[in-house]
Amino acid sequence: MIPLLEKAFAEAAKLPEEEQEAFAQWLLQELASERRWDEAFAASADALAQLADEALAEHRAGQIEEFS
Repeated sequence: MIPLLEKAFAEAAKLPEEEQEAFAQWLLQELASERRWDEAFAASADALAQLADEALAEHRAGQIEEFS
């Protein structure tokens, strides 16, 4: 574990038990959310690449309207 994370956990350990529980729940939810985003983004990489290719083809074909 890196020193900064050790320091953060040491500070959290000084909190009242109820606040430690809330912090731990929040941290676990954040980590799970980040993992879900990573998985969703990795799973959509091919679809995003295809959309980008289509957008570039439309641009090259002059089928894009500029917004002002």
